[in-house]
Amino acid sequence: MTLRTIHLLFVLVVMMSADLFGAWAVHEHYLRGNFVLLLLGIFSFLAGFGAIAYGIWFVRKLYRARIE
Repeated sequence: MTLRTIHLLFVLVVMMSADLFGAWAVHEHYLRGNFVLLLLGIFSFLAGFGAIAYGIWFVRKLYRARIE
């Protein structure tokens, strides 16, 4: 595995973990009514979308630099 592949896999794992945690936190908010869990869920979803944006930026940067 190349360093590029490991980096992209790590970004994918971070994105999936953040989104799954966000879904869990929002679900628990609706069950228990805890406002802090809603905030954690929202911030987690934002972090997941940030990881998606970073992954896209990283792939484009590698493409522009012609690194394969």
